[in-house]
Amino acid sequence: MVAWSIALVNVAVFAYQFRLGESRAAVRFIYEYGLVPARFGVDFAGAIPTLVTHAFLHASIAHLLGNMIFLLVFGDNVEDRLGHWRFLLFYLGGAAVAATAQALLGGDPRTPLVGASGAISACLGAYMRLFPRQHVQALIPVLVGPWLIVRLFSRQRPWFAPWLPAWAFLGYWALIQATEALGATVADAGGVAWWAHVGGFGYGVLLAKSVARSEPRANEPYFG
Repeated sequence: MVAWSIALVNVAVFAYQFRLGESRAAVRFIYEYGLVPARFGVDFAGAIPTLVTHAFLHASIAHLLGNMIFLLVFGDNVEDRLGHWRFLLFYLGGAAVAATAQALLGGDPRTPLVGASGAISACLGAYMRLFPRQHVQALIPVLVGPWLIVRLFSRQRPWFAPWLPAWAFLGYWALIQATEALGATVADAGGVAWWAHVGGFGYGVLLAKSVARSEPRANEPYFG
């Protein structure tokens, strides 16, 4: 319920951004509610809310849709284990930690950070920690190739439906984020907040077990 509500808020905010178009009001909106690291040196108290508000803004429809798909595929399952209110606090905390990591370790301090990817990375980290062996359908050639060979000669069926355990899929994803973050410079980062992904994912992995409910619901397979 909370994951879907968060998604709806993101859609509503983007609809407002879309209505503003490329006007000066749109630019002011981004700089006011996006996270601008340099702002903390000028107006620290006023910049604090942007640790969270930046996670409800997006740069494009593709940016929005990509984030919301990951949120709804993985976030709702994490919500089941944490409970509604704890998930909400966990999500907002993930946004703040991810933004702090990006502000400290990467990017131009004058450029606004927008997007839910840091908070969603926290959900991915929590999912990997809480459901490490859960099946995730994915097409990552470097991982799926060897996995298909193993399944082809095993008793598991159907072998033609490639799946990976969550620890492999999300662990590989996290490795890519960390590699890109360590190798990127301000010039070649390509506008991607790699350190926000790394910070959010680490937060999720470290915190998930301590905030999850002691008795999980029925462990049904989840596909993402």
